[in-house]
Amino acid sequence: MVETQSAPAHAHQSKALDFSRNPMLVYWEMTQACALACRHCRAEAVSQPLPGELNHTESKALLRQIASFDSPLPHLILTGGDPLKRADLFDIIDDAHQLGITVSITPSATPELTFDVLARLKAHGIESLGLSLDGSTAQRHEAVRGVSGCYDWTIQALKNAAKLNMPVQLNTLVSQETIDDLPAIYELLKSLHIMRWSLFFLIEVGRGKMLQPVSPERGEELMNWVYDLAQVAPFTIKTTEAPSYRRVALDRMRSSGMHAAEINKTSVYRGFGIRDGHGIMFVSNQGDIYPAGFLPLAAGNVRTHQLPQVYRDSPLFRSLHQPEEFTGKCGTCECHAICGGSRARAFAFTGDPLGSDPFCTYQPKTPATAPQI
Repeated sequence: MVETQSAPAHAHQSKALDFSRNPMLVYWEMTQACALACRHCRAEAVSQPLPGELNHTESKALLRQIASFDSPLPHLILTGGDPLKRADLFDIIDDAHQLGITVSITPSATPELTFDVLARLKAHGIESLGLSLDGSTAQRHEAVRGVSGCYDWTIQALKNAAKLNMPVQLNTLVSQETIDDLPAIYELLKSLHIMRWSLFFLIEVGRGKMLQPVSPERGEELMNWVYDLAQVAPFTIKTTEAPSYRRVALDRMRSSGMHAAEINKTSVYRGFGIRDGHGIMFVSNQGDIYPAGFLPLAAGNVRTHQLPQVYRDSPLFRSLHQPEEFTGKCGTCECHAICGGSRARAFAFTGDPLGSDPFCTYQPKTPATAPQI
């Protein structure tokens, strides 16, 4: 399972979007079937499809629900498990495009992800590809991914995507097991052709409970390293499930003398305000509707509910749209509108999706206001 995939850059251009009405990204876990055995897999993927996965007719109905959101429509990210395990994958991609929905995909790096498969994905209009690399060497990557050979498969897929000129987001896990290897991974990525490097900060759900998160203090140091690196990297760098990076980046930009107009043009600005359940929603292989893949609280099911109504009107989503309802320092922080903390991590640690994100070291200085740049 690939952690997360961002929409293509053009999908972030408008800051006029109302994330309480429309998500920017809809993730659909098409199947839990996957040939890998990743130690941090949220989906706890299995070798064969599970009974009860959305069938083709139900999948087409899901696409129509996505198309019923306001324009511009959310960007659809096909994930899993491994979406390539779905026999109707290419039909679904075509159906989505006919409805005006743009699509990205996060396949697993296995021998099935051949040049010809990537070429077919491109021919069917896939906007971007998500792949994962959790180590600078085969030994380190495969210690996380659980299958011998998947390092070479990943590198080959990256090279094939470059030959096809397919935009790639490369996802890397941040945990105690990987943090010391991040500089070496960066050096490796400089030799490859990627659009974006996404650092996924571990959430202890699913198999992720087997790994160790970094401390909040070490995380803060890492975010400053990421900011410095982003100024010189040949690709965009972003964080996943670490929205406090926005505070770090905003402080650094302000301290360097950047004006609001300049900040508004940065890639980190395009993520301001987006968080689990606000700008993002997730549909499981069984049709359950979650705020995010790492926040396993179902607010409905696409077999009996409509996505727009759940996203806009369910008690869970409505509360996630309102950061002033968050408890603890996330509710009182002056950065809560642009950050809001990881709702998935808050839930994993406290059992409350509105609780404070324990990963953030920041202590609010003033009562919460709507922070502006």
